[in-house]
Amino acid sequence: MSPLSGSGDVGLKPGQALRVNRLPLPRAAVPEDQAGGGSPTVGHVRLSVLEGVEIGVWEMSEGTMYDVESDEVFVVTAGHAVVVIGEQDGHPVRTAELAPGTVMRLSAGMRTTWTVTEPLRKVYLSRPD
Repeated sequence: MSPLSGSGDVGLKPGQALRVNRLPLPRAAVPEDQAGGGSPTVGHVRLSVLEGVEIGVWEMSEGTMYDVESDEVFVVTAGHAVVVIGEQDGHPVRTAELAPGTVMRLSAGMRTTWTVTEPLRKVYLSRPD
């Protein structure tokens, strides 16, 4: 989860249900030093914290951005993207295609390039850095 945008806190309560793909998210432009093409925006809200693990929703619009990751597991709920993890000798170490239903784990310090072709929304679980 990228800490790029202003975040909100939904404060999801026990027994409360919500549809994450309908949840409005505060939006912000990706900072120039992380923008890699297009004019992407990102947004996120925290839903809850359980046993020190933050659960939230994150979204990125079409475009490309660079990021350094935190420890995180996420499930894509909407959209399509390709994530390139690191580079060695000018070649990606690993590439992952993201679509609804994809589950992925990221580790703290991973350098990634996100190229989103259809607004990508994910539910994430992450420990604060």
